[in-house]
Amino acid sequence: MLVKTFGSAVYGIQAITITVEVNILPGTKFFVVGLPDVAIKESYFRIESALKSTDYRMPRQQVVVNMAPADIRKEGSAYDLTIAIGVLAASGQIEAENLDKYLIMGELSLDGSLQPIKGALPIAIQARKEKYKGFILPSQNAREAAIVNDLDVYGVDNIKQVADFFNGTGTLQKEEVNTREEFFDTLSNYENDFSDVKGQENIKRALEIAAAGGHNVILIGPPGAGKTMLAKRLPSILPPLTLHESLETTKIHSVAGKLSAADSLVTRRPFRSPHHTISDVALVGGGSNPQPGEISLAHNGVLFLDELPEFKRTALEVMRQPLEERRVTISRARFTVDYPATFMLVASMNPCPCGYYNHPEKECICPPGTVQKYLSKISGPLLDRIDLHVEVTPVDFSELSSDRKAEASDLIRERVIRARDKQIERFGNNNDLHANAQMSPQMVRDVCKISAAGQTLLKKAMEKLGLSARAYDRILKVSRTIADLAGSDEILLEHLAEAIHFRSLDREGWAG
Repeated sequence: MLVKTFGSAVYGIQAITITVEVNILPGTKFFVVGLPDVAIKESYFRIESALKSTDYRMPRQQVVVNMAPADIRKEGSAYDLTIAIGVLAASGQIEAENLDKYLIMGELSLDGSLQPIKGALPIAIQARKEKYKGFILPSQNAREAAIVNDLDVYGVDNIKQVADFFNGTGTLQKEEVNTREEFFDTLSNYENDFSDVKGQENIKRALEIAAAGGHNVILIGPPGAGKTMLAKRLPSILPPLTLHESLETTKIHSVAGKLSAADSLVTRRPFRSPHHTISDVALVGGGSNPQPGEISLAHNGVLFLDELPEFKRTALEVMRQPLEERRVTISRARFTVDYPATFMLVASMNPCPCGYYNHPEKECICPPGTVQKYLSKISGPLLDRIDLHVEVTPVDFSELSSDRKAEASDLIRERVIRARDKQIERFGNNNDLHANAQMSPQMVRDVCKISAAGQTLLKKAMEKLGLSARAYDRILKVSRTIADLAGSDEILLEHLAEAIHFRSLDREGWAG
């Protein structure tokens, strides 16, 4: 008897429906065709053990499983449940009447229980698009799939529950998630707050500008000056995620398998802080079975690279294009996948290997030439793509011991949101633009107009600091953001001067 069940394959952050055809013929072998990988071919042993453990049986006949479309590579163990239900229906152990109404996914354990899968959210979105009545999947993934409305999502713990459901001898509990309530309940809950930071008002100002315009930042200063502490608090002053951004971010984390059973939506802006030993592929994404990298997991959030010169140069250089394009394209012989990568890059570094170059109190012990060699690990093209260069100085004792309460993140966020609202109004006709940092060179010319005095100031800065054409655009973008924060429709001289101040590390020989 020929039976069809339905599963799904995830490519990038999109899903493609896979039809699993099961036919039982005279013979004794088990065949899986349709470009399956090794994990799928091994499913026979998991299915046989799972069925035996739940009082069902594997047919002692030839079982042929075809996974269509046959020209798409299928990978992973998430098709175990899809194939097993097809085998039970084809052998007459369960009713096949309603199989075409449901998408079924799950990895089987030997005792018949189910393990979680990756990509439940994009699969659920595709199932709704193709008008399936319901989606049956492991209970650990039910909440993330249930945020998709107009689709019945059933979380199950073992294969027996699914078999009984199709036989009509058991029922499944529909998972219910109030998406909007879930979204708004945890929207602005951050553990870290700027009120914890003593002093460092100039650094807070730089991060406020960065948050208001979506600009990239590099913090340079001695150990213990507060670089990491400040960077960790940046998400708390960014505008809250929109529901669309939340869904898009959740899809990426779902594909990467980063959501726990209690999660349904990513409601707070991501903060990713990979170790400096990270490989190129882990940072930007890829692999034989392409997975999103850290820059995509930081989509709509912050990517923090601590001790930037310690990262492999090749890993840093592969970020150059994603920083400009805001997406990562991974190409293979048979397919190409795109992962979004709209993130704020925040980097920190010491000024030298010992960390105390230009320190007001401690003496640098690095040999001559070491400082410049250390700083030159960061290439000019990458430095060009970082809008704000901020020198962090140590906090003195009087500020550390002060009882004065620092400004809270909520107050800073209000100013950032007002500036972002001006930008959204400015770019209202362009859905791809949400912040000043994302403007194209042509838009910079149209939006960031400066006076003759401003042109003279900028010319002198370009000549003195040896700035590139890209740095010229970055200065104009930052000055536009500073003007937005000030509520000004025009870019004034003081806005331009402050923006130029944040390119001080751009000059040749910026170590001193």
